[in-house]
Amino acid sequence: MKSPRHLFFVVPFALLAALTLAGCAVTVIEDGQAGVKADFGKIHDDAVNTGWAIYCPFFTWVERWNVKTQELKETASVPSSEGLISALDISVLYFVPKDKVVQVRKTIGNNYRETVLEPYVREAIRNVASGYEVKALFSDLGRKEIGSKMMDFLKTKLDQRGIIIQDVLLRDVRLPDVFSASIEQKLKTEQESLQKEFELTKAKKDAEIEVARAQGVSQSNKIIAGSITESYLRYLWVQGLQSNQKEIVYVPTEANLPIMEANRFSKENTKKEASAK
Repeated sequence: MKSPRHLFFVVPFALLAALTLAGCAVTVIEDGQAGVKADFGKIHDDAVNTGWAIYCPFFTWVERWNVKTQELKETASVPSSEGLISALDISVLYFVPKDKVVQVRKTIGNNYRETVLEPYVREAIRNVASGYEVKALFSDLGRKEIGSKMMDFLKTKLDQRGIIIQDVLLRDVRLPDVFSASIEQKLKTEQESLQKEFELTKAKKDAEIEVARAQGVSQSNKIIAGSITESYLRYLWVQGLQSNQKEIVYVPTEANLPIMEANRFSKENTKKEASAK
C-alpha cells in the first residue's frame, strides 16, 4: 500500500500528464501577478488568482500580468519660461491593481506602457516643467512642486484607465551651460564675500583688543603716577639710606624730581677727592 506522502507527489504529475494528453496546458500565477484569461477571444471579466491556471491552447489563452510597483524612466529636454533648455531625468512609479488588469487589457492592451503611460508622462513634462524658471529646477522646493503637479496631472489622466500613479521623482536636472556657469560664478562671489566679511570682523576684533590693551596701560600709568606722593618718596629715601646695597636712592625735591642716582654721585666725589690729593 502506497503512503499518503507518496500519493501527494504522484497525483499532481498524473493530473498534469492527463491534461497534456488531452491537449490542455497549465500556467502558474505567482505572488505579485494576476492572470487574464480568454475563451475563443472573449476575455473573462474576473482576473485569474494566484496558483495554477489550466487552459486549452486551442481555444483559450492566459496572460500573466505584473501587479507590483514598476518604474518608468524618462529623459526629456524641457524649455524653461526664459527659453533655456534643460534636461530632466524623471522616474514614475506606477502599478496596475489586480482588479484593474482586465479593464486595462480590454480597453488598452498588454502594451499599455508604450500606448498610454509614456505619452502622458511626456505630456506632463512638457506642460508642467516648461512653465517654470530654470532656478526652480535647481532648487529642492521647486523640484518637489514640479513632481507634485506632474503626479496630479498623471492621476487625472490614468486613474480612470486603471493605471495607478504612486509617485513622480525628478532624479537629475542638467542645466544649460550658460546658467551653470552663472551659478558657479555666483557661488564663488558669495564665498569671496563671506571671506571678506570674516576678515573684516577679525580686523575689528584685533583693533578692539589693541584699544583695550592701550586703555589698560593708560589706566595703569595713571594709577602709578597717582601713587607717587611726597610721603612715599621720603619713605623710599629713608629705606635707601638704611640699606648699603642700594645703588639708587629716591629723594624728594622741591622741583618734583624724585629720582637721584646717589651712588653715582658719591663715586664721582670720591674720584675728585683722589685726584686733588
